[in-house]
Amino acid sequence: MNKLAGIDLNLLVVLDALLAERHVSRAAVRLNKSQPAVSHALGRLRQLLDDPLLVRHGGALQPTVRALEIAPQLAEALERMHDLLAPSGFDPATARRSFRLAMSDYGATVVLPRLLPLLRQRAPGVDLQVSQAGREAMAAQVMDGEVDIAIGVFHALDKAVRRQRLFEEDYACLADATLLGKAAGMDIAAYLQRPHALVALRADLESEIDVALAAAGHKRRIALVLPHWGVAPGLIAGTDLVLTIARRLHPAVPAASGLAAFDPPFAIPSFAFEQIWHNRRDGDAAHQWLRETISGLFES
Repeated sequence: MNKLAGIDLNLLVVLDALLAERHVSRAAVRLNKSQPAVSHALGRLRQLLDDPLLVRHGGALQPTVRALEIAPQLAEALERMHDLLAPSGFDPATARRSFRLAMSDYGATVVLPRLLPLLRQRAPGVDLQVSQAGREAMAAQVMDGEVDIAIGVFHALDKAVRRQRLFEEDYACLADATLLGKAAGMDIAAYLQRPHALVALRADLESEIDVALAAAGHKRRIALVLPHWGVAPGLIAGTDLVLTIARRLHPAVPAASGLAAFDPPFAIPSFAFEQIWHNRRDGDAAHQWLRETISGLFES
């Protein structure tokens, strides 16, 4: 604490702007300061942290390893200071706030179409920055303070991470309607005879579908792996491929797509779709409001 007494905390605001802009002049405009003032502040920061922080490379400023380590902690610390100095409570109608959300392609499909219209109506000053990553990476981003809330399917989490189930989800299959003909679906033999499409960030990631198949003594042939759900149904129509996906995605498939939906011919355990956040956010009224808003989307 004694060390803090001799530090100009405004330097941290300058550092945050420099790391965001990676350009002294643009950071000066952002801060409404002169370029020499920002350059002087960068010199003081370099001395304070005993690191160059930003080095010129190819005509641009690039952060050092130390600066990259600092960046998420600095952003979180400034946000906490903002919350500390802001008036108590949170009024979504007048508040100005930016939240960082991480979610899968599936999460974006089922959450954002419900969430965004509500935010625009109730909280027009609230902005979202949405990113995508695997479940382990999203959990790590929550721990490191890089995102405020992650939404998806998670297994074991650090004890500092809170979790809330939004809904329980199961699976269904999509196939070209002409392939099925008048049949209501496929038995397990027909299912295994067909090539399959898998939506996954990486081909080497074992899905819950294949785990369930293996438990029943079966294995399917994956003929296509792609990272985004949005284009998958359009690739299935007119082919012999079968796509097994979360059931809530089916309403997003156009009725004229030429696809038919049916239940999987084997048991696949349902899964909990959750939102997670670090317990350091529990006291943030704005964060609590957003969590309650997201959970409220699925209460019915």
